[in-house]
Amino acid sequence: MVSGSDSEIVKEKFSLRLTDLMLTINPKEIPFAKMHSYLLGAVTPRPIAFASTVDKAGNVNLSPFSFFNCFGANPPILIFSPARRGRDNTTKHTYENVREVSEVVINVVNYSMVQQTSLASTEFPKGVNEFIKAGFTQVPSTLVKPPRVGEAPIAMECKVLQIIQTGDQGAAGNLVICEIVLMHIHESVLDAEGKIDPWKLDAVARLGGDYYCRVQGDMIFKVPKPLDKVGIGIDQLPDTIRNSKILTGNDLGMLANIEKLPSGPHSADESVHKNAHLLLQKGMIEEAWKVLSQ
Repeated sequence: MVSGSDSEIVKEKFSLRLTDLMLTINPKEIPFAKMHSYLLGAVTPRPIAFASTVDKAGNVNLSPFSFFNCFGANPPILIFSPARRGRDNTTKHTYENVREVSEVVINVVNYSMVQQTSLASTEFPKGVNEFIKAGFTQVPSTLVKPPRVGEAPIAMECKVLQIIQTGDQGAAGNLVICEIVLMHIHESVLDAEGKIDPWKLDAVARLGGDYYCRVQGDMIFKVPKPLDKVGIGIDQLPDTIRNSKILTGNDLGMLANIEKLPSGPHSADESVHKNAHLLLQKGMIEEAWKVLSQ
């Protein structure tokens, strides 16, 4: 059982970190353009839906959207949002196309194609084919009308199930809910087990403003999921560890993700905590506990 005092200690320690010098914003009290900027800077990194669509006349459009993610596997569902333009409240060609032809191909963007993808986001006049403007290869899809991007490491042919308008003013979202009907994965991004290898995929994601990030190198790391066991929790760590001036929140999170607390005594010495911190940075949790429990 967690005592009330222990719970309050944990709450106080971490609330001090979170509330120190916080800027509090009411979206209704600032211009939506400023709110939009805060959102793009805060909700990151965002995956990119490089969406290929066609209108009822067969004209092809290709455009990237970072309001995008997956929302289920059975059936496999993707949702992206071609939002209304903030400056004049007009709608984008992608949105107009999926209303006319309820199909889309979502292509995954990797580092080798990011500059071309950005070029495709240019607001060319309706009817202009961004495949041609951005220099991409137009590959016929199998089950849907829009083509897929030949250079994309992954492409997902989708049927549009529903479009939800979140508002009718500038910058309001339009949620395009899609079901994947066919998925294409280039074998070059698969590992020996047939899984997608993040290093080989070399994906990029959107940040705020003109910034992107590349999912490569130190950007990729492992955090074991606590699914097959129940960790003791930070509140159950000894005071000497929980109140350490050296160990970080990440350190405590790793130390608390064990099923049983190692027998003590548990050192309060800062030099010991520094050694444990270095071990935890390498993911060596068992070794860190041995150091702390000497």
